[in-house]
Amino acid sequence: MATQRVSHEPAYVLHHYDWSESSLILEAFTRHHGRVALVAKGAKRPSSNFRPVLLPLQPLQLTYGGDAEIRTLKSAEWMGGHVMPTGEALLSGYYLNELLLRLLARDDAHEALFDGYAVVVQVLAGDHGGAQAATQAAALRAFELLLLREIGLLPALDAETLTLSPLAPQLRYVLVPEAGLRLAGEDEAALEGAEWQALQHTLEERAPLAATLRRVAVMNAGVNGALRHQLRVLLHYHCGVSTLRTRQMMRDLQAL
Repeated sequence: MATQRVSHEPAYVLHHYDWSESSLILEAFTRHHGRVALVAKGAKRPSSNFRPVLLPLQPLQLTYGGDAEIRTLKSAEWMGGHVMPTGEALLSGYYLNELLLRLLARDDAHEALFDGYAVVVQVLAGDHGGAQAATQAAALRAFELLLLREIGLLPALDAETLTLSPLAPQLRYVLVPEAGLRLAGEDEAALEGAEWQALQHTLEERAPLAATLRRVAVMNAGVNGALRHQLRVLLHYHCGVSTLRTRQMMRDLQAL
């Protein structure tokens, strides 16, 4: 098999772990090739050009090659644009990375998802006032919706999943694993049909992350809380865990 070389590929580092005394294995999210595994030889050495560049939540351009499951990183360049998120925003970024690691197959490109991820990372790197915190929360919900749609785990949000009947704008519906959208019971966290229909419309726009973020940002606190709960249940179900590691870290820090 011929060796494949990919040059100047837009990418983000999702995670890394030790490969030897001097090298790292990277999990990277690239725009045109999806999630890829790379070995960065010598990256742990103090003199390595990789050492100050291979950071999470930073826009990079990577050049790599090889025909094995783990390719060899040749060069990495920081593209600038924003500083590293801090505090809860940093944990939120790690949360996004954990979702991508758990749910994305390797070598499966999702360009719209990559572009949406880049937008959310920029939001997380912004100022940390009250208004910005609300925008960050809306960005997380928008990304969760886009991720689920891109990998085929989100049903159409303008119809009941089992009957394919259009939603009634004033009735309440709940999104649940395996059954999709159905009529909600009295005590279930739910959204009205009109809200689900609006979210479906934003996900179909040319820039779905930005459009969905704007929509989620204008939802009232009760509706936003219901959406957050339903998406969390759905994501945990598909990730095969009761609580994501980054979510547990957030809870532990808030309890201090």
